[in-house]
Amino acid sequence: MVRVGVQADVPEGLLEFFPKDGVELVRIPKGLQEKVEVEFWVLPFNRPEAEAQMPFVEGVKVMQSGLAGIDWVLPWKREGVTLCDGRGIHDVSTSEWVLTAILASLKWLPVYGKAQAEAKWVGDWKMRSPFLSEETHTRGRYRVLNEELWSKTVLIVGYGSIGAATERRLKAFDAKVIRVARSARTEQEVHAFTELDDLLPQADVVVLLLPLTAETTGMFGRERLEKLKFGALLVNAARGPIVVTEDLMAVLAEGKIRAALDVTDPEPLPEGHPLWSAPNCLITPHIAGLTPNFMERAYALIGKNIERYLKGEPLENTVGEAGY
Repeated sequence: MVRVGVQADVPEGLLEFFPKDGVELVRIPKGLQEKVEVEFWVLPFNRPEAEAQMPFVEGVKVMQSGLAGIDWVLPWKREGVTLCDGRGIHDVSTSEWVLTAILASLKWLPVYGKAQAEAKWVGDWKMRSPFLSEETHTRGRYRVLNEELWSKTVLIVGYGSIGAATERRLKAFDAKVIRVARSARTEQEVHAFTELDDLLPQADVVVLLLPLTAETTGMFGRERLEKLKFGALLVNAARGPIVVTEDLMAVLAEGKIRAALDVTDPEPLPEGHPLWSAPNCLITPHIAGLTPNFMERAYALIGKNIERYLKGEPLENTVGEAGY
C-alpha cells in the first residue's frame, strides 16, 4: 500500500484519475504543522504552500508537480527524492495564450481596447503604428489599421512540448517557425542556444518558452534585445527573470520592439511599476496555463505516474538535479 499525499481541498472528481487499488490517500491540510508520512507526494499548486509543508512531510520518495516549471522546487527539494514535473499538461492552454498574444499585438487590440474604454473611434486617419512607415500605412485609398501573422517568421526559444504545440497552431497561419533549444536536434531541425544571436535578427516574433535555470536567467538583456529587428514582438510565456526587466523597458521606451508578457520580474508586478505603462507592451498576470481543463490533464498525468510507481515502472517526466 502506497501512501499518496494530496492537498486537503482537492475535489473528489479529480481523484477519480488515481488507481483504486494499492493507494492510501493522505489529505494534507493547508498550514500543516504536524509530521505526516507519505511516499508519493502530489505537490500543491500554490508554491509558497508547498515549501512551507516540506519540513513536515516525511518518507517522501517521489515529489510530483502538476506544473511544467519546477525551478521553484529545486532550492528545497531533498537529495535522493525523485521529482516529476507536469510537462505536457500546459501544451494546449499556454500555446493558445501565445497565439492569442501574438494576434492581439499584431491586430493592435490593446490600442483599440483602450479606445473602447474611452469611447473613442480611432480608426482611419487617426490610427498610426510606430513600427510601420508612412508608405506602408497608406495603401491606395485605405489606411493600414492592423497587421497579419501570415508569412511572419516566428522564433521559438525553448522548443519542448509547448513549443511544438505552438508551432502546430502557427502553421495554420502559414508562419515560418525557427526552433531553438538548449542542444541542437538535427532530426527536428532544432538549433542550439549557441546559434541564437545569429537567428534573432531574422524573426518577426520571438517566443520564450524556456525553463528558468542558471543558464537562462538574464538570457535576454540589452545586448540580445538589440539584436531583434525593428518592430519585432517579444512574447514571454516562460519565466520573468529570463528577460532583464530594466533593459526591456529601455528598448520599449525607445520604440524599437514590442512585447507581450504573461510573466514578469518581479512577480507579481507591483502596482505602479513602470513596466505597466511601458509603450507597446501587453501584460497578463501569469494566467496562460490556468484553464478549466488544466486540472483534469494534471491529475490524469499524476494518476498514470502513481500507477507506474505501483508497478515499479519508470516514471514519466522525471527531472534532473539541474532542472531539465
